[in-house]
Formats: sequence, C-alpha cells, structure tokens
Amino acid sequence: MNLQIQIDEGLDKSIVHLSGEIDVYTAPKLKDTLLPLLQQQGTSLEVDLSNVTYMDSTGLGVFVNALKLSKEYESQLTLINLQDRVFRLFQITGLHEIMDINSTIRGVDE
Repeated sequence: MNLQIQIDEGLDKSIVHLSGEIDVYTAPKLKDTLLPLLQQQGTSLEVDLSNVTYMDSTGLGVFVNALKLSKEYESQLTLINLQDRVFRLFQITGLHEIMDINSTIRGVDE
C-alpha cells in the first residue's frame, strides 16, 4: 500500500495528514516531507496519523529523526490521532514518553 501525504500550511502551524502504511518502502517519502518542514526556527508541526493503518520500525526511525531535528531548530512536533496499533509501537519502544503525542487514540477506551 502507498502512503499519501497532504500538507496544510498555516500561519502558526502546519498539519501533515498521512494515509496508508509507513514501512521501509514509504518511509523515505515521509522523511523527505517532514524533515524540511522542521528546519525552520520555531516551526509548529502536527502530524495526523488517523489514517495510518500500519507502521514498522522504519517509520519510528523517521519520527525519531524528526524529533531530533525539531529540538535542533527549536520547533514543535506533535503526533495526533494515532490508531491503537500504531500507538502501541510508541509505547513498546518508550517513545511515547519523549514525544508529544496529543490525541484521542482510536480503538482505546479511556
């Protein structure tokens, strides 16, 4: 499956909407989209993962790189609307403790 990426750029923040699967084949496309958006001082970027049905460790690596870059450029990176199975990857790896994940997680009753 492909990964579709739509970017909504606003004055104070940009939102990247992802749809599909993030894996070894689609991760380079995601990386090429996210990293340049974070290379502006003070940027605020939200990544909407509501339509991401699958993600592997390659996808996690892209988000770790994006987090490092956001700290380097004093930008804000927030992941929103994760599905339960994608959120579990962040939990298993402990990344949910260091990344800003601000969402209603689909598939989880809280």
